[in-house]
Amino acid sequence: MDFSVIDWEDILQATLDTLTMTGVSLVFTILLGLPLGVLLFLTGKKQLLEQRGIYALLSFVVNMLRSVPFIILLIVLIPLTLILVGTSLGVAGTIPPLVIGTTPFFARLVENVLREVDKGIIEACQAMGAKTHQIILQALLPEALPGLLAAATVTTIALVSYSAMSGVIGGGGLGDLALRYGYQRFQTEVMIVTVAILVILVQLFQWWGDLLVAKFTRK
Repeated sequence: MDFSVIDWEDILQATLDTLTMTGVSLVFTILLGLPLGVLLFLTGKKQLLEQRGIYALLSFVVNMLRSVPFIILLIVLIPLTLILVGTSLGVAGTIPPLVIGTTPFFARLVENVLREVDKGIIEACQAMGAKTHQIILQALLPEALPGLLAAATVTTIALVSYSAMSGVIGGGGLGDLALRYGYQRFQTEVMIVTVAILVILVQLFQWWGDLLVAKFTRK
């Protein structure tokens, strides 16, 4: 193999594009998925705001979006992406489907994490007369922080994988580079390098996430 044929500037730009897609999408995913996950938890059975109808509706929407393969979601959402950002290509065109694809995934993780919080904490807050929003912001979320950080780490890794998949529709980043050069032009060296970088990114994100979880876990 001849790695001298690789354009390292293209590799660097593709890596930066992947990091941009992942970072921006993660921010929006957390902003949308965290409240959705909290709402799923609160409206669930035997919870603070139990509403079976609302929970059933939210759960159905979340499950429906999670059941659609991301590659299909990329194509289906092209009209909406055009409306939101004006293009379905490149970094900007990839962010809306990334957010829509991972928000329900993260929301379900949040719900599961909150379910693991000791119910005694909620009961103690209620006994002291705390309101629902106070219980959520001052007790529930702080207590669940390590689990939420772990959920965010898993979501980040999923976003890296999804961003690579977006190369199929010209989404930019390492996936697009691997497809255009590594597959279509039979440049195996490019394919190897892009895969190696993706593996390194995943390892780094997991390592960083594990550090944060360990830091905020109560001894």
